[in-house]
Amino acid sequence: MAEKIEFKFKSPEDSPGYLLGQLTLLWQRKQKRVLDPLNLTQTQFVLLAALGWLSRENDNVTQVDIANQGNADRMMVSKVLRTLEEKQFISRQEHPTDTRAKVIKLTEAGANVLQTALTAVENADIDFFSVLGNHLPLFNQSMVHLTKQNKEE
Repeated sequence: MAEKIEFKFKSPEDSPGYLLGQLTLLWQRKQKRVLDPLNLTQTQFVLLAALGWLSRENDNVTQVDIANQGNADRMMVSKVLRTLEEKQFISRQEHPTDTRAKVIKLTEAGANVLQTALTAVENADIDFFSVLGNHLPLFNQSMVHLTKQNKEE
């Protein structure tokens, strides 16, 4: 029966989706190892980093801004921000002009954990991707291109 199943690719190593999935699992495992001691998940880290990045240019960062920066689902962002608020890594305040929105800010504890996490994650990334050597810029360009071409509006 299995011989009747048709695959487009001759082997899993010929399938870009399969390879991306395998690479993502390995990379996430490495990220988890450095984020666990900081009491952060990968998703929490990504949203804290988005907030940190956006806060450099804007004093009134909203949940929608964070979701857009991270290509994330707004409901998921809301739940994760609630968890980060419980951990006292962020605060929510009234928006000065939009009554429907809250301004999200890093607390001092949030800024400290984010800085520690950034260092750990960036070092883990350098280690993980170092095997690409001088092919890393092309790899990054390809990922940016794929992201832009497949981004849902």
